[in-house]
Amino acid sequence: MKEFENKVALVTGGNSGIGRATAIAFAREGAKVVVAARRVKEGEETLRLIKEAGSDGIFIKTDVTVEEEVQALIEKTIATYGRLDYAFNNAGVARGGLLTETTVDIYDLVFDVNVKGVFLCMKYESLQMLKNGGGSIVNNSSIAGLIGIEQVSVYVASKHAVAGLTKAAALEMAKSNIRVNAVCPGVIETDMSRPFFEVPFYKKLIENIPMVRVGQVEEVASTVVYFCSDKASFITGQCLAIDGGSLAQ
Repeated sequence: MKEFENKVALVTGGNSGIGRATAIAFAREGAKVVVAARRVKEGEETLRLIKEAGSDGIFIKTDVTVEEEVQALIEKTIATYGRLDYAFNNAGVARGGLLTETTVDIYDLVFDVNVKGVFLCMKYESLQMLKNGGGSIVNNSSIAGLIGIEQVSVYVASKHAVAGLTKAAALEMAKSNIRVNAVCPGVIETDMSRPFFEVPFYKKLIENIPMVRVGQVEEVASTVVYFCSDKASFITGQCLAIDGGSLAQ
C-alpha cells in the first residue's frame, strides 16, 4: 500500500513547474490530487499526468486572491472526495526591479498572490483539516524569505511574510494535529525562473551555488511530500532551504 493511499492532496499553482511536479509526486504515492490554478489548459495537462502516474484527480480553476473562489475550491474538494489531508500552497508570482522603480501596482500584485493567496488558502484548508482531525500544510516561500536579495525587494518582502505566516500558523495548529511548514527553494529551473537566468544579479546567484548547478522541480516536490508524510510527524513551523548549499556560505 502506498503511503498516501486514500488521502487527498491539494496543490495550488499546480499547472506548471514546482506545483505540477508536486502534484505528480503526490499521485505516485497514492493520493488523490486536487489541482488549482488559473490557466485551464495547463491545469488539465497536469491532471492527465496525475492519471498517468496511477492516481485520480480533479482540476478546479481558482484565483487564490479571491476569497469566494478559495472557499469554493475547498467545498468542491470535499464534495468530490470527502476530505482534505495535505495542501501545498504554491501559487505565486515574481517581479523584479529596483525598489525606486517598483510601482504600487506591482507591489499589490505580488502581495495579493504571494501573501493574501497563501493566507486565504491556509485559512480554509485548516478549517477543513480541523474537521478531519488533522493534516499537513506546506507553503512555498523561497530563500528570498530567509535573506535579502537585491532588485527583488517586494518579492523578498512577500516571501518573508509567507515564512512568518507559516511559523505563526504552526504554533496555532500544533495542538490540533495540523503541521505547517514551508519549503524555501533557491534557484530552481522553472518556466517562471528561466527568464531571469541571464539577469546579472540572478546570474550571480547561480554562479555562487556550492553544488554548481540549479535545482530541479522534482527536488522541491520530494521535500513537500516528505513534510506531509509520517516521517516528518514531529516537524512543524520549519522553513527549509532547498538551495544547493547557498545559505550555508
